[in-house]
Parts: sequence; structure tokens; C-alpha cells
Amino acid sequence: MSKYGKEILIGAVPVVIFFLYFLGVNIIPIVFMSVILGTFLYMSRARSGMGLSSDRKARAKSPVFMTFDDIGGQERAKRELKEALDFIIRHEDIKKLGIRPLKGILLTGPPGTGKTLMAKAAAHYTNSVFMAASGSEFVEMYVGVGASRIRDLFKEARARAVKENKESAIVFIDEIDVIGGKREGGQQREYDQTLNQLLTEMDGIHTTESPRVLIMAATNRKEMLDSALLRPGRFDRHIEVDLPDKKGRLHILKIHAKNKPIAEDVDLEAVAKETFQFSGAQLESVMNEAAIYAMREQSETIKARHLSLAVDKVMLGEKTDRESTKEERDRVALHELGHAIVAECVRPGSVSQVSLSPRGKALGFVRHNPQADQYLYTKQQIEEQIMIALGGSVAEEMFYGSRSTGSRNDFEQALQMVRTMMDSGLTKLGIIDRNMVTKQELMRENAAILDELTQSTRELLERHRQVFMESLDILTAEEVLSGDQFRELLKKIEAAQQTA
Repeated sequence: MSKYGKEILIGAVPVVIFFLYFLGVNIIPIVFMSVILGTFLYMSRARSGMGLSSDRKARAKSPVFMTFDDIGGQERAKRELKEALDFIIRHEDIKKLGIRPLKGILLTGPPGTGKTLMAKAAAHYTNSVFMAASGSEFVEMYVGVGASRIRDLFKEARARAVKENKESAIVFIDEIDVIGGKREGGQQREYDQTLNQLLTEMDGIHTTESPRVLIMAATNRKEMLDSALLRPGRFDRHIEVDLPDKKGRLHILKIHAKNKPIAEDVDLEAVAKETFQFSGAQLESVMNEAAIYAMREQSETIKARHLSLAVDKVMLGEKTDRESTKEERDRVALHELGHAIVAECVRPGSVSQVSLSPRGKALGFVRHNPQADQYLYTKQQIEEQIMIALGGSVAEEMFYGSRSTGSRNDFEQALQMVRTMMDSGLTKLGIIDRNMVTKQELMRENAAILDELTQSTRELLERHRQVFMESLDILTAEEVLSGDQFRELLKKIEAAQQTA
């Protein structure tokens, strides 16, 4: 329709209808049909516009400039990804060896580890057009819309590569498990049609054609993906983007500290030790929250205490203003002291702080000194960790004769560790397959392990009952007991008991 065609049509239709009415023609059927036709045309345009225009605008934006040097840690994943991307860059060399370039690369790993950032860096590394979409963009109530969007995405990637005179294009689909989930039974869902179209497009990628198209995808639920999507010839490389180790965490912290005034007393290596199992996104949040704490105090630099508070906030949440009764504060104090005493007995020097300051859903917490990154655990180490988790509830039983709801999270941790022991063959059941063992047997073994460790924890805490009495008043009055204070008090009481 021309520029003014819509306006002319809107003006002409009422005039024609009025003229027919003036001539004595029955205009009711004409008006009725006009309304139906107008509604149909409007819905058709809305559907097509919804399917194409909005997400085309979103995908047409150029990606934020990103290189692999801007991504902290993940050296193994970056090295593996670069090797795969070299097939696009050195296509003439690999042709001599008869190597088929890769069609797809799947990035898997926990949330916040930098999968999307690596896809953007891949586009810069290969000087490719970058087309990005999320799996949810292809899910619609209208049948066939998702499949058409897949076709348009690949078509637009090729068109943009030609227009920008580039030899390759990277199509990135985030959260691909939304459309790439396993197909079950004979029922045909809209998701299945979208997945079928994606598989067809990947089969239609001819690696010898120019521009070459590489599809990259990211998910943190790889086990949910359809097997047809994971086979060689589609997603040829599966690259695990895991949580960073201590060296990687330090690298990430240094990257996010570049634009921040860090005080001289700050040791980022110590922060990297404290943040075991933190993702890249969480580490970025730690640096950002530390800067916010510095701003609240009107400090010109970010000090070590700001970073310590930031780690606690990211791990446990912001401090709350909950008002509690004296009995509740005493119960929480004894609960946390139970954790701390067991931790210090089984792992000397491990307690960094015992606090009654409510954070998030926690009414109190014990902070531990940073330990070396560890990925393998013995049976004894897991049992010690279970005893630390049970220390709070056992302490409540010692002084109040019952437990409270504050032990819920502790019990969840303990049960998960018992499950790990069973799956690793570290229990009396030996090496088992859960599907071949009855639920009753698992429950009996679970109860036996927890009962035995609970008794060991109770005996340990009973030997240190005096520590509770000496520490309780200090902790409730000051709300915070440092690790050094706690260890000094523990040693003094133990020495007094030995001389007595």
C-alpha cells in the first residue's frame, strides 16, 4: 500500500457507505462484511508483525564489543572454543586435510559462568556477523510461528553477512533447552515443530558455501536436550563452561576492579579464596556491592571490610531489621556456637566469624576461613561436614530439649551429603544403583548414618558445654565473635578443664 493509501481508504469507505445509504441501498450486510474483513486483516498484520518485526529489531543490533581477554578464567573452555573457531578462520588450510568444519558448538554449564560472553567473543575472534536470540523468542501460541522465526533467523544471518561483506555468521541461541527439549510420545507440540525446523536448518548448513554459518547455543540443562540435536553433524562440540577455580576467580576480580578505586590493604587473592564455588556473575556482583558499601560510608576507596560485607551479602543476602526476643536470640546464638565448636574441633582454624546479624533468611551464620579449592572428598571429610551441619540442632537439643525450624537448611545439607556418600559407594550398602535398591533400605541406611553422626556430635559438644556458657553472653552482647576471639576462648577453657 502507498504512503497515503491507508488514509485515502479510511476516508473513502465511509463516503461510499453513506452514498449507498442515500440511494436507498441496504447497507447493513456491507457494514457487517467490512467489519469482519477489517478484523481479519488487522489480526493477520498483527500476527506477522509479532512474528517478525519485533525480534528482527532485537537481533539486528550489533553485539557489545567483547574479546576473550575480557572474560576472566575459563582458560580451558576458551582454548577449546578457539580451536573450534579456527575451522572458520583457516578454512583453506583445513580443506587440504579434508576436515569438515564444525556446524554447531554447544556451551553448557551453571548459570553466570559466561556462556553468552564467550559467544560474543567468538564473533569478534572470527570477524563474523553475530545474530543472537533466546529460546523463549520461538515459543508462541500460534502454530508454525516458532518454525518460521528459525527460518528467518538463518536467512537474515546469511543476508547480513553478504551485506557487511563478511565470510561467516554466528547464530547464537541462548537457553536452547526451551525449544530443544526431548520429544516424547506421539503428540506433536509447537515446540517439536520449532525443533524440527532447527534440525532441518542445521542439516542445510553447507560448510563449503560462503558465507559460512556456525550455530552456537547455551544451556545449563544439557540432560534435557533431544538426542537428535546433540549428535555429531549438528552440535559437533560440547564445551563445558564450569565454575572458575581460584586462579580464574582472581582473574575475574581483577577485571572488575580495573574501574574501581581499590584501597592498598585489599588482597584480592584472599577474596578469591573466600569465594569458592562463586560464578563469574556472582564475583562481578561482589565487586559492585563492595563499591556500594564504600559509597554508603562516603569512602573514597573500596576497603577490605567492604569486600568482606559484599561476599556475605552475595552469599546470604542483605542485612535485615528483624526484631527478635531475647529467648530467640539466645537460641540462635547457641545454634551458631554449635556449628562453630564442631567446625573448630574437626578442622582447627576454620572459623572466621560467628555472627547474630540476620542476613536474608538466616538469623545468624558462621563464616569459615577460606580453604583450598577441593573437588574430591573422602568419607571422613564428608562425615565431618555433616557433623558441622548437625552441630546447630544438637546444641539446641542440649539446652532446650528440642529443635527449631532454624535447622531446616542444615538438615537439607546433611541429607544431600548422605546422598553423595551413597552414590559414591562410601556407605555400608557398598556400590549401588538406586533403581536396584528399595526405598526402605535407603531410608534405613540414611537414618543409621545420621543417628551415628548425631551421637558423635552430641558427645563432642557435651565435652565443650562450658564454651557455650562462656561465649553466649559475649555473642549476644556484641552480635559478632571473631574467629581469633573464639579460638582463644576455646583454648582457655580446654586448658582450664585439663588442669582441673
